[in-house]
Amino acid sequence: MYLGERLAERAREGRPVRILVIGCGKFATMFLAQARGTAGLEIAAVVDLDPGRARANLRAAGWPEEELARLPRLADAEAALELPDLEVVVEATGDPLAGTRHALAAIARGLHVVMVNVEADVLCGPAIARRARAAGVVYGLAYGDQPALVCELVDWARSCGFPVVAAGKGTKYLPAYHASTPDTVWQHYGITAEHAAASGMNPKMFNSFLDGTKSAIEMAAIANATGLSVPRDGLAFPPAGTGDLATVLRPRAEGGCLEAAGMVEVVSCLHRDGRPVADDLRWGVYVVIEAPGDYTARCFRDYGMVTDPSGRYTSLWRPYHLIGLELGISVARAALYREATGSAAAWRGDVAACAKRDLAAGEVLDGEGGYRVWGKLVPAARAAREGLLPIGLAHGVRLRRAVAAGELLTFADIEEPPAGEAAALRAELEPEGDG
Repeated sequence: MYLGERLAERAREGRPVRILVIGCGKFATMFLAQARGTAGLEIAAVVDLDPGRARANLRAAGWPEEELARLPRLADAEAALELPDLEVVVEATGDPLAGTRHALAAIARGLHVVMVNVEADVLCGPAIARRARAAGVVYGLAYGDQPALVCELVDWARSCGFPVVAAGKGTKYLPAYHASTPDTVWQHYGITAEHAAASGMNPKMFNSFLDGTKSAIEMAAIANATGLSVPRDGLAFPPAGTGDLATVLRPRAEGGCLEAAGMVEVVSCLHRDGRPVADDLRWGVYVVIEAPGDYTARCFRDYGMVTDPSGRYTSLWRPYHLIGLELGISVARAALYREATGSAAAWRGDVAACAKRDLAAGEVLDGEGGYRVWGKLVPAARAAREGLLPIGLAHGVRLRRAVAAGELLTFADIEEPPAGEAAALRAELEPEGDG
């Protein structure tokens, strides 16, 4: 039976999948716009630190007043987890510390967790996933977001018997963007601050998309879920259009840009001089595969696949991702099939805080998308060996020494290491880093 039919059956039986949504920003609002019209899904509650903002977002998403009236007005996630007949929790706060806390609390209550909060997943996802498996519940990435979609492509390739050479996404990238701040972000996107505010776009969050942090976080999540490797010294962001993927994203020994086969990478829709790349993949995801033999390579050619010059490498891509509009897939698969749409299996990639500018002793870091640091993708083994400070713990901590622009921060650079569940889980992972 297809997923949609299973949901419709739950609706007919009068037992829809009851969902708690924690955090009502843009991603969650997109999901909520679709969920109210999806047979078999029921929103039990929406929790946000600002319940008024949540209700305004729900109205903007098309929720009528009578449906808003039945939702409890909640700002406390812990209390909301006690609501009756919950099955799935969608964690969409974007705060890695809060996200970890909420996921652990949900798992302890026997609830499935769909982790929109990739920041939390990269900080300590493998440890959270272990706890979910022990509890017999699902913990996984959010379909519609690029990591889950890339995991799906990787799974497709492996299920077909293709070696995966590279996988990742497209973005808009220039080296200068690493220094971008919330004050400069909208000019890079080509929109006004007024337009962004009217669309509910958070400048700090969108700056993390631009300055390279979000790309690093998403690639780390993919590596941890699929077992693909990460570059030794961060993403290269090579310019590449869809027709060039198989040529650019192959090992250096074959004429490409990869250190080796089997890696994550992000391609840019801009050449380094700012010119647009033809047939870019800015909003999409991809996988590059290799023919395991001459016969398969001939099949690539026979069926019109776009290959590298050797004919051995080809790619499959999806040009768009619909973000929260597609999240129902994760919710339904967790509740109905007890399957995750991608889940952290091992600690292979990490995202270290890197100074955006010269930082002085005594400055307080402001985390992802802020004014002081951006997140750089590194192998987990390197992060553990060098004691690198993860971007997820680089908020509200004070520097004990000056750090030069472009330098990776370490735990030794901060006065007081963060405490709490997320920091404890992160420490649990460090012996596992295998690069």
